[in-house]
Parts: sequence; structure tokens; C-alpha cells
Amino acid sequence: MRNQSFLCWVFCFLPLILPVYARAAVFEADVCVFGGTAAGVVAALQADRMGRSVALITPGRHLGGLTTGGLGATDIGNKAAIGGISREFYGRIAKHYSQDSAWTLESRADYFAKRGSGQSKASDLSSADATMWTFEPHVAEAVLEKMLGESRVRVFRGHRFSSATREGSSIKEFKTHQGDVFRGRMFIDATYEGDLMAAAGVSFHIGREANASYGERLNGIRAETPHHQFIVPVDPYIKPGDPGSGLLPFIQSGDGGRPGDGDRRVQTYNYRLCFTTNAANRLPVTPPAGYDPARYELLARYLEALVRAGRKPVLAQFWNPIWLPNGKTDINNNGGFSTDFIGANYAYPEADHDTRERIAREHEDYTRGFITFLATSPRVPENMRAEMQLWGPSKDEFTDSGGWPRELYVREARRMISDYVMTEHECRGAKVVPDAVGLAAYNMDSHNCQRIVKNGKVENEGDVQVPPMKPYPISYRSIIPRASECGNLLVPVCLAASHIAYGSIRMEPVFMIMGQSAATAACLSIEQGVPVQKLDYAKLRGRLLADRQVLEWK
Repeated sequence: MRNQSFLCWVFCFLPLILPVYARAAVFEADVCVFGGTAAGVVAALQADRMGRSVALITPGRHLGGLTTGGLGATDIGNKAAIGGISREFYGRIAKHYSQDSAWTLESRADYFAKRGSGQSKASDLSSADATMWTFEPHVAEAVLEKMLGESRVRVFRGHRFSSATREGSSIKEFKTHQGDVFRGRMFIDATYEGDLMAAAGVSFHIGREANASYGERLNGIRAETPHHQFIVPVDPYIKPGDPGSGLLPFIQSGDGGRPGDGDRRVQTYNYRLCFTTNAANRLPVTPPAGYDPARYELLARYLEALVRAGRKPVLAQFWNPIWLPNGKTDINNNGGFSTDFIGANYAYPEADHDTRERIAREHEDYTRGFITFLATSPRVPENMRAEMQLWGPSKDEFTDSGGWPRELYVREARRMISDYVMTEHECRGAKVVPDAVGLAAYNMDSHNCQRIVKNGKVENEGDVQVPPMKPYPISYRSIIPRASECGNLLVPVCLAASHIAYGSIRMEPVFMIMGQSAATAACLSIEQGVPVQKLDYAKLRGRLLADRQVLEWK
């Protein structure tokens, strides 16, 4: 009877078990690109254009990363530094907005005349090399999907990374959480987190290096943080003036560390909000579950301190909306207390999927609570409350997530350590690399890394905003591992750069440039039958220039 019962159990549950294993399969391609970021899409397109079979594997359902996930106001530094497929993408965006049919909620003339920003003023819809640097998220996604649709790239969605298998100093294959296996001759990790890179045994760093590590001035813990700071004193303690009562929410314990030292804190994350004031296209902002306005006591005290000091706070001091077409925005952090959830992301870079999902939800809850507080609390000046009540998510964006952005803005996570690490010296032009694979041009930019108590008042620490001298080249050696670690992997996003240099490089157009250069190197390495470290740079440079990459600033 016991055996009969067991057999009955097996046959009853076999139909439920078999489909799980039936879905597992082995896929092979010349180039396997892991990560559906814009860099990953561009890498896949370039490998396809070079005649190689390509698999693009992404954990999510949507492609484009932050480019399609809310960051529609492109940080570019200097648009002339952007070439190749990256520039082609922004050219296709311009072609879309050159059509009258693209302007459904406002006119083209009104947008450029009334809602101008640095990014929109850099746009050009009429010349032979027209480009557009501000765009709606759904438009960016449609453009990338169309580009992929014109290729032979095989796209695999909803495949979370599980593990990697090596043969000698090369990756043989990696497995996803469903059990599917992806084998390739070359691999590209185009994720913001660098999971494939880490699983392949490649060295990496998390957090800020000490200034002494690379002889830098801007990299480690900051002695002073003048920007995105509390501009009037705010008491940090639950019971004002009483350290023994504990700290208010959103303040970290400790003294912050010694200026110039390194730490494992990464700069803060947030969501780039595609909000609108157009009532016909606006969703309401719903508070997070269990919303408690008491959690925002620090914000309330800051507002009250500003009022007492005669500063007359306005909403623009607490977030930064950059206008996109059709009355939409890309809203970023601004000021001492804003959409950046300072100190809440330290575990993210090396966390598993479930932990990262939890951290992302915590960031969403924080942001929803922040907006709800500003829109409803009687401790917020009436003018600010009234203005915040005009804002809400755009109804026609992120329709499968209730108008909320799908991508948490992971400003940095793991960063590879290779034979050449980009540093402040390259950003300032003090060193110039001989093996360029693209240019970067943005500020050395770090958001705050912690919020602490200093001299009895609350203070943010870590923000840096220093412009580079001019666009500067990024080394090929910074997107490939050391030869002793892996010979068939390229890392265009979590590339080798110090914290402060990464703050300049980490812009979406530059990631796309690095994606194209990585794919070009992968294909040429296959052609030459060599590991990526042995690739003839002269041949790589020639192909990059032929494909309209910009490698020198003239």
C-alpha cells in the first residue's frame, strides 16, 4: 500500500514537475550579451552587424535600462563626443519627434520655447545629423525594439542570472534561474550590477577607494559637501537636543569616517520619475502601504527651519523636474532632502534577486512617502502642498507598473579592477590613454553616500560635482579583465574606474558607446582566434572609426 501511495503521488504531481524541466534548454551563440540595458542592446546590434550570431539575455521584460526607464533627459556633457550606434539611437529619436504626429499633448514649438533645458537646447530636429536628447520613455523603448527588429539578434527575456561555468581562463556557459544554459565564444556583461563578471572570478571593487589608492583628490570620504546639502541647521535627534533619544529616520549612525579614506558605501539610488501636471494624462500618487508621516520628521524640521530663517522654501528646492516632450518630465534629486534614498542601497551591489527587489520596493515606498508628505502634511508650506498636488505619474508611461518607473537608478554597483583603471587623472586630462574605445565628457559626479550627524546637526556627505577639462578617451583595457582572470569577457558598464571617474563615465550614451566597442572587440577576437587581451588594438581602432565611433577630441 505504501508503494501504491508513492506511485499515486508521483503520477499526480508529474505533470506539475515536468514542465519546469521541459523549459530548460541550451542556447549557443558566437556572442552572448547578458543585460538588457541600452549598452546591452547596442552591443548585440553591433555583433549582429559584424555577422556573428548573438543572444541577448535580460532579467526583465523590457529593454533599455534607464534609457527607457525614466531617464529621458540625457546627460551628455558634449554631444559631439557621442558617435556610432549611440548617436544613431539619438538620431532616430530626433526623426520621431520631427513628425507632427509625435506631438499629441503639446506642440513642438511650445516645448522648445517654454520648457527648454540644457538637454533640449542641445537637440536638433532639422539638420542632416539631427539628434534629440530628451524623450518619452515609451518612445525610447520603441526605437530600441525597432532597431532590434531589424537585426537577427535572439532576445531572451525574464532570465535572471544563476551561475557561470569556466574552462580554464574562459567562460564556457552561464545558467539562468529557470535552468536554461547559454554558451558562447565571447560574453559581454552589460548589466548595471556585474553579476556575470563576478561569477566569472573577475576582480571588482564596491564603494569608494581612498584618495591614496590612485593619487586622487575627489574619490574618498569628503571633508566638506557643499552641494545637495541642508542649508540651515536641523536637529537630528528624536528628542531635539538629546543624543540619547536616538536618531531620526533616514540618518545613519557613526561619524562618517576620516576624510580621504575609502569605504564600501555606494552613491545613493533613486527613481527617475516621469510625472506630469497635465490633469488629463495624470495618475494620482498613492502613498505606500502603512504610510506614516512621522517617518518624515527630518523633512518637516528642515522645512520649518527654512521658514524660520526666512528662506521661503519652494518645491523646486526639493526635486528637479526636467521637461520631456508632451508635458512629461524626468524628475531627479535636488537639495538636502529629496528623491535620493541616502544610505539605503549599501547591500544592493552583491545582493541576490529577492534582496534587490526588496531594496527597490523600499526605494519606491520612500519616494511615494516623500511625495505624499509634501502634498498632504500641514507642516509643509501651503504653496508647496498646492504645487505638489498638481503632479502625478504620466498615465501613458509604464502602463504595466501603474505609471511607476520599472528601473531603480543604480548609479554604481560593482566596478571591475583590470590592468587599467580609469581615474580622476584621465578625467582631468593629466593622463591620456593610447587605446581609446570612446569618449566620456560629463562632470565627475557623485551623489551623496551617507547622511550623518556632524557638530550636532544633520549633514549629507559624498556629493561631488567637478567638470572635466574636456572630453577624454576611455581605455580598451578598462573594459576587459586581466588576462589571468578571463579571456572571453568584456564589461562595458561595470568597467574599471575609480568611484569618482565612474561618476563621470556612467552616462547612458557612454555606456552605449562602450557596448558597441565591447562587441566589436568580441567579434574581432573571434576572427583572430585570440583572447580579448591579445586583440590587435590597431585593427580594433580601425573598425571603430569605420563605424563612426569618436575616439579623439579635436
